[in-house]
Amino acid sequence: MKSDIEIALAAEKKPITEVASKVGLSPDDLELYGKYKAKISADVWKRVADRPNGKLILVTAINPTPAGEGKSTTTVGLGDALARLNKKVMIALREPSLGPCFGIKGGAAGGGYAQIVPMEDINLHFTGDFHAITTAHNLLAAMIDNHLHQGNELGIDPRQVLFRRVVDLNDRALRKIVIGLGGKAQGVPRESGFDITVASEIMAILCLANDINDLKKRLGNILVAYTYDGKPVYARDLKAEGSMTVLLKDAIKPNLVQTLEHTPAFVHGGPFANIAHGCNSIQATKLALKLADYVVTEAGFGADLGAEKFLNLKCRFGGLQPDAVVIVATVRALKYNGGVARADLNQENLEALRKGFANLEKHIENVGKFGLPAVVAINRFPTDTEAELALVRQLCEEAGAEVALSEVWAKGGEGGIELAEKVLKTLETRPADFRFLYDLEMPVKQKIETIAREIYGADGVIFTKEAEKALEGFEKLGLGNYPVCMAKTQYSLSDDPTKLGRPSGFTITVREIRASVGAGFLVAITGDIMTMPGLPKRPAAEFIDIDENGVITGLF
Repeated sequence: MKSDIEIALAAEKKPITEVASKVGLSPDDLELYGKYKAKISADVWKRVADRPNGKLILVTAINPTPAGEGKSTTTVGLGDALARLNKKVMIALREPSLGPCFGIKGGAAGGGYAQIVPMEDINLHFTGDFHAITTAHNLLAAMIDNHLHQGNELGIDPRQVLFRRVVDLNDRALRKIVIGLGGKAQGVPRESGFDITVASEIMAILCLANDINDLKKRLGNILVAYTYDGKPVYARDLKAEGSMTVLLKDAIKPNLVQTLEHTPAFVHGGPFANIAHGCNSIQATKLALKLADYVVTEAGFGADLGAEKFLNLKCRFGGLQPDAVVIVATVRALKYNGGVARADLNQENLEALRKGFANLEKHIENVGKFGLPAVVAINRFPTDTEAELALVRQLCEEAGAEVALSEVWAKGGEGGIELAEKVLKTLETRPADFRFLYDLEMPVKQKIETIAREIYGADGVIFTKEAEKALEGFEKLGLGNYPVCMAKTQYSLSDDPTKLGRPSGFTITVREIRASVGAGFLVAITGDIMTMPGLPKRPAAEFIDIDENGVITGLF
């Protein structure tokens, strides 16, 4: 069996100008990055803004195994299948982070014969968006420390600087550091640290901004520190928003690429779903809805994370109305949630499969709480047995959900025809009645408790003293009407990654609350979730290489 990179490198790509023409884009609408990548001119939105929207299909998943369950692969395969059914379709995905690419989870361009290409570019530097975000973020960090060094006119308390630095790699050694050592000329010594770029508020801002003016305003609203007398300091107080926006002037434009079957795809923005809101940019999704009749997009990790944030945050900020949700499940992940060890997932185990189905059942219920119809996609693996696949179908039907076998990894769009037909049937027969889970007027604690009880199945929420104090301060700043972005483990419905399946009798612990004022939400950090991951014992970086002809190997 060929690896993902071997399949991608052997694929015949069409010029991106030809792919763009499928959705009515001309060469003048494109800013080319070689033959197969392009950014979309800001003028296109002005031309299409008044068109009716196409149908919006969200792809999410159950709580995954550490390797993931194929959301991006299913998203790509479903898009290709709809195209095979002669539908005018676009795909909207996030850009991959270098952290997982060189760590354990891999990239985010799909897999097998359901991939976005050029895969090697998308999974590495692509069009430089992440570098621009990293640079804009660290420029603001440098301006904060320079202000402290140059006399501190604003009276910033170095002990209350909230804004850390970022790098788009997994590097646990940078989680907590001391900066400014070496004498007076080196700056003011203080504790700080690094987050991964995809956890940066600037990443969230880029994905939520409607245009460059909105981007600049949001950047200026970033809360960076407090003064000695407790007053907030924003990026605009440092006059940083203009130069940051300049660094992001190209990054804000959606990137257009193609699938292996030449379906147009936007790949833009990439916040993690366990520590950020986990969706591609609003601009890319809204533009796709004007250009195509069907838009297939995804939200990171399980539906308790990515889908909840897509629906409560992205749809709220972008004025989006989703029409259907696809929940990706695998026999492997269901057995994993049923208590089977990772080493034994290839062995048939119907008892564990039935037990683990409770996790999928909860996600089906959760989608219904937003007034949306759900279709379950069983992402087939070669080790799945016929008995296991039949049991999953039976359990899904008993739970009242449409279900389809997806073989897009092995067969591309052809392997997604059943899924595409089920999605089209659902769109025709089960109209959405979309609603948010909570109102913005709710107190922040009640919003968090609503998510914990309704989506996770928790009995309640425990707030640490630190979280209580931070929340009290944010409410005094007038942020009590902000929505909430939950930072939580992806492996469990609870905040404990060892509680698999559908746990009960647990509480969620909020240990910290951060204010992303520019993004427009509060971040509630639960359990032991970290905003800077570490590398595994044998990182993927050990196996990635390139030969004298420039051929890359080991990239999945």
